[in-house]
Order: sequence, then structure tokens, then C-alpha cells
Amino acid sequence: MKLATRKNGTRDGELIVVSRDNTRGVSASDIAPTLQAALDAWVTTAPKLQLRFEALQTGNVEGEFEVDTSALESPLPRSYAWIDGSAYINHIVLVRKARGAQPPETLETDPLVYQGGSDTFLGPCDDIPWGDPSWGLDFESEVAIITDDVPMGTKAADAAQHIKLLMLVNDVSLRGLIPPELKKGFGFYVSKPSTAFGPFAVTPDELGESFNEGRINLDMLTDYNGSWYGNPNAGPEMHFSFLDLIQHCSQTRSLGAGTIIGSGTVSNVDRARGSSCLAEKRMIEKIDTGEFITPFMVPGDTIKIRMLHGDSNIFGTIEQTVVAVD
Repeated sequence: MKLATRKNGTRDGELIVVSRDNTRGVSASDIAPTLQAALDAWVTTAPKLQLRFEALQTGNVEGEFEVDTSALESPLPRSYAWIDGSAYINHIVLVRKARGAQPPETLETDPLVYQGGSDTFLGPCDDIPWGDPSWGLDFESEVAIITDDVPMGTKAADAAQHIKLLMLVNDVSLRGLIPPELKKGFGFYVSKPSTAFGPFAVTPDELGESFNEGRINLDMLTDYNGSWYGNPNAGPEMHFSFLDLIQHCSQTRSLGAGTIIGSGTVSNVDRARGSSCLAEKRMIEKIDTGEFITPFMVPGDTIKIRMLHGDSNIFGTIEQTVVAVD
């Protein structure tokens, strides 16, 4: 099934069920007022939401409406935890080179994650605020999972049962602020502003065999300023699967229902696949020419992120414009 959150003037919006073709929706607020409330009681809410989703496919639901993506929040407008991984080794190597840093010695054995701010997410069509050219504004096209309650010490072999929803991510990054912040030895914060998520959170069964062993085996399609930018496949080169990331994140604590875990920027070694962020392309330019050529984002720039499952735009589209703020 597909779920979304409609803007209604409150912090957490209104939970809606969305048709498989993304065109029609119906309120689910009588089942759970918000997606977080649904996740908190998933065992009882999920079957009811599934029945409404199935009814919506036949058009037999009272109160259905046309879905307007611009009227949607991120599926979780805020969450108790947003943990982003960096599961694509090609991306780690290129981006670390770009800032003059070496990959960690445990690159292939121990996942990289950071906990980002989760109190304010951007909707899939919300503007990306831009404050200063020295910040080096960048997009990062990713995928993510939403979990139910995950017990401390959960192993990868048992993790699949805790993946309840999948969605797209634009993990906005400020490349100019990352190096000095990391030099302090205390992690990201100001260099990682509000993240945007795709409009629709989708249960794993909707992807069929394309979601396998904790990886989404679909192309990540990114258009930048109206032109193709990249289509790397999110599956084969995801070194650490979502199952591995759950195991890593839960080794010392339990994870609450509604925890979001991101894959990190989708990246393939094959350059013909393009990129999912500006930093990678800039590093390739540096390697090839000795100079960074592609600038970072400025007001007026646009980013479009989506994934196709057959003919279906499975997660909907993130479509944002950079706008200057005072």
C-alpha cells in the first residue's frame, strides 16, 4: 500500500491512503490521525489501512480526492529519529577525496551513519532554503526505510520484519560547512539542514522482487535544472543493506517506531550512470582535469528525484527549487 501525509495546518498533517497510480487519495484519519500514530500501533492499523488501500483501487471509497503532490508533507513531517547511512563505497571514496580526507580503515566492514535533525523535514515540493554561496549547497538522492519498534541487539537476519515502509530522500548537504565541522571531531549538524522525502511511503510488498535482501534494485533517476543528471541502480553496489544498517544502529539501543534510516547517496562505479549529488561529479572533474568545474546550487536551481518500478513512479517525485532566504 501507499501512504502519504496531507498538509492541514498542523505539525504532523493528516494521514491519507494513496492509490497505486498516485492519482487518488482518501483520508485515513479515522484509523490513525498521523503516520506516526499508525506506526505506533502498526499491528492493528496496518490491516485497516491495507483494506482501505485495496478498496481505493476499485474506486469504492467515499470521500476520495485527486492527489496534489504539492499539498503533501514528507510522509513523516518530523520523526523521533533520522539516521542516515553511507552504504555506497564509490560515493564515500569520491566525496572524501573531494575534501582531502581518506576513507576509514573499516570502510568495508563497519557502516557509516550519522543522526540528523529530525524535527523539521521538507515536503517533496517544498523550496530548499539557500543562505550563503560559501555553504556549498548540494542535493543527495537516496532511498530510506521506516521501521517499527526494533529491539536492541537485532541481527541482520531478523531485521526485515521491522521494515514497514520505503521512500525517497533528498538529503540536503552544505559541502562548504562539512570539513570544518568534522575537524572538531563531533560530527555533522549545521552542515546538514532539513532533509526532504518523497511524497509516498510504500510497503515493501509493492516493489515485489525489486526489494530483495534489504536493497531496492531500481534506478535512482535524478534531473538537475531540467536535464538528466544520473540513473545509478540503488541495489547491487549498496555495500551495506538496510538489514545491515538496522543491525548496526540497534546494537546498543532499541529503535522507536517511526525511525527513518537512509541509504546514503546512491552511487555506481560506472560513470555512464551519472551521479546522485554534485560533490561526486565535482570530484570526477578534479580527477580528470585538475579542477572543480560544476558549481554548487544557487537560487533558481531545480532538482527532481524519482524511481520507476515498471511503468509506475513508485514513490512519487521529489521536485524542489532553491530559494534565497534572508
